[in-house]
Amino acid sequence: MKIVAFTIEGNGTYALDVPRFAEAIKGAAADLILVAGNSRVKRAMPAAALRAGAAIDTNVVDIALDGDKATVQRWAYRQRILTAFTRTARPWVVVTDPSLFAALCEKAGVAPAALPDAAAAATTRTTCNGVVAAGNGGASTIKPDSPLLFVAGAGWTKKQADGAAHLDEAAATITGFLAKSGASLGSSKSLVDMPEAARAFSFMSHMNQVGQTGSTPRHAKGLSTCCHGEEPHVVGWRFIGERRAVNLDANCGWAQGKADVLYVADAFAVMKKVNELLG
Repeated sequence: MKIVAFTIEGNGTYALDVPRFAEAIKGAAADLILVAGNSRVKRAMPAAALRAGAAIDTNVVDIALDGDKATVQRWAYRQRILTAFTRTARPWVVVTDPSLFAALCEKAGVAPAALPDAAAAATTRTTCNGVVAAGNGGASTIKPDSPLLFVAGAGWTKKQADGAAHLDEAAATITGFLAKSGASLGSSKSLVDMPEAARAFSFMSHMNQVGQTGSTPRHAKGLSTCCHGEEPHVVGWRFIGERRAVNLDANCGWAQGKADVLYVADAFAVMKKVNELLG
């Protein structure tokens, strides 16, 4: 079985990416093609596979090889059931998450190669004049390709040592860290459901919610602040390799073997210091 692996970086347009990716699939002349699935790949690769006459599966989390047979795994039913299956169709494009790509390439015994960007075709009618990010102030808080997920919980809205809540200070601390670190923002369900937090945390919506009832993040590292860490919340962290949490409660859910490191401290003070260190 011939296996190749591609990484595709940078920005691109759908109209140009689809024929380029299809050409790369055909040119590889491989049985199995592993691709690191950033947002650009997930947008254009399915159409490219169809154009190239290839089968494709996305969000693959593991792969096993047995001669000419390849078996992959992916989650189903909101990440409650782990399925394993194989395909006879060739070529077969397997798209995995960037954080898992290196490990799957190692298991498959292949070295990834970067797919270079080609010059825009002269016949295209579409030109890319720039990128405008959605979100408050023109800055998006949801960044699937970021290596770090920063999650804020309801503790940011609670009364502090002086007996008062400091929502504006909390919002400034969170947005300051996001701007300096480039992290993606997550939120617990309890925080995005709070009416009193809607004004101060206008940069946050239910789109940022992570956990059993929200999206499943796939970042290399996760930092949870003021979150209890109980099972409904932790379910959404299954693909995060390194988990850290900041919580004043030493007996919170994160302390029950759900975090690699738990800082029993005041998140206001910790994140203020982190922002100072980041400059």
